[in-house]
Amino acid sequence: MVIPEYEGVFMNKQDIFNAIKNGLIVSCQALEDEPLHSSMIMGRMALAASMGGAVGIRANTAEDINEIRKHVDLPIIGIIKQDYPDSDIYITPTLVEVRKLINSAADIIAFDATHRVRPGGETLENIIKEIKAAGKIAMADISTLEEGIAATEKGCDIVSTTMSGYTPHSRQIDEPDYELIYELSSKISIPVIAEGRIFTNEQLVNCFKNGAYSAVIGAAITRPQLITKSFVEALEKYERSALINEQ
Repeated sequence: MVIPEYEGVFMNKQDIFNAIKNGLIVSCQALEDEPLHSSMIMGRMALAASMGGAVGIRANTAEDINEIRKHVDLPIIGIIKQDYPDSDIYITPTLVEVRKLINSAADIIAFDATHRVRPGGETLENIIKEIKAAGKIAMADISTLEEGIAATEKGCDIVSTTMSGYTPHSRQIDEPDYELIYELSSKISIPVIAEGRIFTNEQLVNCFKNGAYSAVIGAAITRPQLITKSFVEALEKYERSALINEQ
């Protein structure tokens, strides 16, 4: 049963689709070993993203999601990252995580929908069925065109390129998977969300040029340790180059 004070603010699936169309979704996540790990901080991070014009939030754990809902009225994509010893899948891998998200403020529940074995022999069909029976939107995080088509045929409402480059059978590239975004948007009828390795304004725009319905950015906005590291590495590279030129 959905916790009353955390019920979604949107009336139906189409309202949510309209809200995120052609916009930027910000991923507000910090793992336990990161300095910003705190539901309170993620709530403020989501508020800051909302003030900047974000159309949605992606968040990890029911606790963070419920805190974020106190601060924003945007659609929330909920996930739970959980490792299991018998599977490489860790994004909402089983019904245990799905049920926690159903009882949270998440409007959309995202899960790994790659062609890999789920923990305990769990099936993708059961994951999707449980989400949709609860009236939530099912979002498939995939890594290839074939996985996106299969997820669509199984009844998913949204497909995201989140896992591109994170499975051995997907393209290993340093930029957004524009080809996958284009292929998916050309071959399936449900929204395609671009996610993964979007670090610049130009890359974001190119995702939409290739057919993205909306896009998710995380590290480039909400992980200051990585943002700082990128600037520091650029400076160190410049200093090494300057030193070589002086010799």
